[in-house]
Amino acid sequence: MDGLDAFGGDEDAALRYAIALSLQDANNPSSKNPIEIESDGDDDDLDRGPKYPSVTKEIQKQHVNHESQSTPLPEISPVSQQSNSTTPCSFTALGLDRKKMEEERLARLGKRKVPDSELESQSRRQRPKLDIKSTVTANPANKSELHLPYPKGVVKKTWAKGFPRKDDITIEEVLQKDELELAVISSFQWDERWMLSKINCRKTKIVCIAFASNEAQQNEIKANVPPGTAIKFCFPPMMPTGSMHSKLQLLKYPGYLRVVVPSGNLVPYDWGETGVIENMVFLIDLPRLRDPGSQSSSKLGSFGEELCYFLRAQGLEESLVSSLKNYDFTEADRYRFVHTIVGSHVDDKWKRTGYCGLGRAVTSLGLNTTEDVEIDFLASSLGSLNMDFLSAIYYAAQGDDGMKEYGMRNAKGRKSKAPMQAKPDLKNKFRIYFPSRETVVQSRGGRNAAGTICVQSKWWDSATFPRELIRDCKSVRSGLLIHSKLMLVRHHSDSNKSKAAFAYVGSANLSESAWGRLAKERGTSNPKLTCRNWECGVIVPISPQQPGEDSSRPSSVSDFNDSIPVPMNIPGEAYGDIKSKRPWLFLEN
Repeated sequence: MDGLDAFGGDEDAALRYAIALSLQDANNPSSKNPIEIESDGDDDDLDRGPKYPSVTKEIQKQHVNHESQSTPLPEISPVSQQSNSTTPCSFTALGLDRKKMEEERLARLGKRKVPDSELESQSRRQRPKLDIKSTVTANPANKSELHLPYPKGVVKKTWAKGFPRKDDITIEEVLQKDELELAVISSFQWDERWMLSKINCRKTKIVCIAFASNEAQQNEIKANVPPGTAIKFCFPPMMPTGSMHSKLQLLKYPGYLRVVVPSGNLVPYDWGETGVIENMVFLIDLPRLRDPGSQSSSKLGSFGEELCYFLRAQGLEESLVSSLKNYDFTEADRYRFVHTIVGSHVDDKWKRTGYCGLGRAVTSLGLNTTEDVEIDFLASSLGSLNMDFLSAIYYAAQGDDGMKEYGMRNAKGRKSKAPMQAKPDLKNKFRIYFPSRETVVQSRGGRNAAGTICVQSKWWDSATFPRELIRDCKSVRSGLLIHSKLMLVRHHSDSNKSKAAFAYVGSANLSESAWGRLAKERGTSNPKLTCRNWECGVIVPISPQQPGEDSSRPSSVSDFNDSIPVPMNIPGEAYGDIKSKRPWLFLEN
């Protein structure tokens, strides 16, 4: 595919490019309906909803071109009762048309057009037959009467049509639309009609943190919002290439705030409604403080502080961000919120995001170690991988802030810029899970279900690509493809007494765009971390022992089962074991 070298090994950006090609001939909507809203006060926050002075904050100007400058947005108000409820909901510039994308892809490859019946089977909007009851009492002002579904946090798989319910959750159960007052949501892909069927947009205020390449696209998105709905937008600053790939949700209910970090997009197939692909989601419910005025910013803890840091970087309205202090983050502090922020980060800010921030977070939880660790990394997209990058991820999993691999790569006396050779034991300590072509073809949805699972052959066949670390990814729910991003880290050595183990659950695939690259800043030779994607995730510490167990034993995969519903078969079949095995190559299959 011509022009993809410009993405520098970023498969997420390459996917966006492919999608853009598939949509370039799509007709623009014939009519545009602006939001009809009025002012409803000056104190907009998580209790009152957003009030934006601009679309995007003045942030990281060196990476935002002149077309992305901010424009005023109207204030949100209660929705008019006279709105026409039959008006179609469509802000198509925000969405990605999977059917059209597949048709255009096959046309470019000179293959047959996929029959409409096949594609419709992937996009059919089917609701799970499940009664969802309110989990909040009628008088949430009294904390003793407030029931929080997930007060200590939980990781679940997404529900999948046709499979028994176990360790899973539906989109209805996540959103709880009958009680939902405000939703701040972000995604890489959107199905706006489906999304608005899951939220009562006549009563719930919505803020979409979305990608727009320029001001014209921002205006097109805003102009296509259905009338009578309280929907606002935040468009984070972007680099010339890269993706708004994070999938964070902040859901406000009477008496509490739900923080949701899924791996799935806001499309029906990512939430199991076609029964062909699965994702994962982290949720935690934070009660509203009885006396928010007494809360200091330090009480947010590491989790809350990094969440606010990330939201401010994206350009979310400050009143919304600052109102997070009205909620009790005590239980969230057992976890860490980790992120990747688009841009070039210097002056020690590089330590806070990307893989450098991952290592910093691991250390802050006391999970750092100098001992060997084992990593099982599940990804739905692989970039142009090499051992330098994988070493950086490996060291970050041990708690390194990025300087170890950076120092080795820039050590004096190094005669070439060729990637370092992996440590002798890296092959046995770092397993990467990605589906083979056979696994995709034989899955329940077949080839048409794998449009967001991708790697390029020119990367895979490169001499520096670590094919020896790749394992075929097969779901424990037989026939499902996996769109989850999951990293399981555990100690290997019997001599290590700390038994530190943790899981990362979030949006980041295995690529430099998702985790960043640390290099020397031109002119100063100081470290600079460059990241092309917006990503976010959560570190979940794992306790390896049950009461009475031998504390000297190393942690194992089974230790994750009580905290993480591990979706793939471990250790998986190595690609190297079968020479004819090839990965799923989205652009070529």
